[in-house]
Amino acid sequence: MPTTRPMPSHEAAARRGHPHFRLRVGFVLIAMVLSVFAGRLVQLQGIDPKAYAEMAAAEGMDEMVLPAQRGAILDRNGEPLAQSADGLMVVADPALVNTDEEGQEVDRAPELAKFLSGKLDVDYFTLLQRLRTESRFQYVARGVPAATATKVVDRAEELGFDGLSTWRDPVREYPADDVAANLVGFLGTPLADGTPQPLAGFERTFDELLSGTDGSARYAMAAGNKLPLGDNTVVEARDGQDLTLTVDRELQWYAQRVVRQTVQQARGDSGLAVVMDSRTGEVLALADHPTYDANAPLASDEADLGSRAVSDVYEPGSVSKVLTMAGLLDAGKVTPRTRLTVPGSLARQDRTIGDWFPHDTIRLTLAGVLAKSSNIGTVLASDKFEDGQMRRYLAAFGLGSATGAGVRGESAGILPDPSLWTSQTQDRIAFGQSVSVNALQMTAAVNTIANDGVRIDPSLVRGSATTDAGEQVGTDQATTQQVVSAEAARKTALMMERVVDPEAGVAPGAQIPGYRVAGKTGTAQRASSECGCYDGTFTVSFAGFAPADDPRFTVYVVVQNPRNGGGGGSVAGPAFAKITGYALRRYAVPPTGTPASDLPVEW
Repeated sequence: MPTTRPMPSHEAAARRGHPHFRLRVGFVLIAMVLSVFAGRLVQLQGIDPKAYAEMAAAEGMDEMVLPAQRGAILDRNGEPLAQSADGLMVVADPALVNTDEEGQEVDRAPELAKFLSGKLDVDYFTLLQRLRTESRFQYVARGVPAATATKVVDRAEELGFDGLSTWRDPVREYPADDVAANLVGFLGTPLADGTPQPLAGFERTFDELLSGTDGSARYAMAAGNKLPLGDNTVVEARDGQDLTLTVDRELQWYAQRVVRQTVQQARGDSGLAVVMDSRTGEVLALADHPTYDANAPLASDEADLGSRAVSDVYEPGSVSKVLTMAGLLDAGKVTPRTRLTVPGSLARQDRTIGDWFPHDTIRLTLAGVLAKSSNIGTVLASDKFEDGQMRRYLAAFGLGSATGAGVRGESAGILPDPSLWTSQTQDRIAFGQSVSVNALQMTAAVNTIANDGVRIDPSLVRGSATTDAGEQVGTDQATTQQVVSAEAARKTALMMERVVDPEAGVAPGAQIPGYRVAGKTGTAQRASSECGCYDGTFTVSFAGFAPADDPRFTVYVVVQNPRNGGGGGSVAGPAFAKITGYALRRYAVPPTGTPASDLPVEW
């Protein structure tokens, strides 16, 4: 007979529905799940961790640069000439870029490359190649202003593009635009990954100091995700150091504007001005025209992307007469009142020497020779030098040697070797021809007279810094040398005061109301590299210092090839007065209140 299954008792049913029973079952289930996870963890961490790291490597390792913050370039007062601002790099994950919403592989690289190249000013074809690589990390653009980068990435997401992100990447900016750009230089992006590279000026010369050391983030990827057990490392960036210059940004700005105006009014090719602290040799301004905006350097001619004041050499002309006179005075060969009979022309061994102004025989003192800028009188006075003596003085003034101030491409100029030195050569060099200088070099030479006969190396960097050539430069490295006696320097300064006298001299336009000014004009023929001869154009200049009896600033202004017919006194002299007057006012230098030199110029 069939059997029947007995119905559970009310007691058994009650037991299964009891809360304690259900709780025990839950604990058992949780323990089973945790056992599975624990087993997996043991497998990952204890049994074969290397196998999974190798799987990560097989999927790919991605590494990105964590850019260091570049140090600022500051003027002497801490005002920025170059600085780093907030910026971002735009990066892409090509795998995500080329995957649609359903996870299917598609080729969206052309469309995205077209969009990004138009928004971020990057090359379409280069970007297309990057977006089609198998890497999970590719640079799209470096150093993008933060607002721009964020806007572009957001817009790309709105258009349905995935795989773009941003990372910190400081942007280099030059808040003063063209001010001191000739010294500061600029950055460019010549490398394939868009890494900014220093291309000119102090940015390049002191790159190791400024750049610091980039960090890096390296991590393993699998299926588009970071693997926690892969080789994931982060090396933090070490930011660069600041570089402080001796330049005064405000004075530099003013000097650049005066030089530009002077060159334009004279219809010249180019011009420059150097302002030096007479006591320390620190360069407060080094202005060039034409120059460029460091924020947009490629908009200017390549020839303007540097400093002509240091790289270009030229014959200084009559400004060099002050060095000749100082040497003669120091050697005890002359006094400011030495009498010279100056003919209308002077026949020498290989040519006839003349003056810039026609005259019959005139009688000038040595001070008068300088005040009138007589070539003939200077040559007659230089005959008093002993053999080799004049060249030794000029070399001690710094001619023929680079200043070593740290500017790339500095030219040393040309001071003929003793083996090539002849009496004819000395005649011409006495009044500033057959010798070449750069403007910073000549400023330091004239400043020797302002500084009681002590030459001090010119400095553009405050403290000390190492160039990319391994040279230590800066105010801490500056050396001094007594070239002529303090007495000889003071007598030379007294003679230079007569140059700006409206009755005795040739450069009254260089006067500064209320101040005693010592200076010297220069007009020299320019040599052409094409013909190896003088080409009929001229270099005009004015160098001097003020106050003449207690010098504070030494200033040198040069204009190349003025087409208005002017000379050193009429073209460069007024520019000297403007720049020096501004410096005196800016630094609150009072007039000395003493009477100007009244040395006789004739006898």
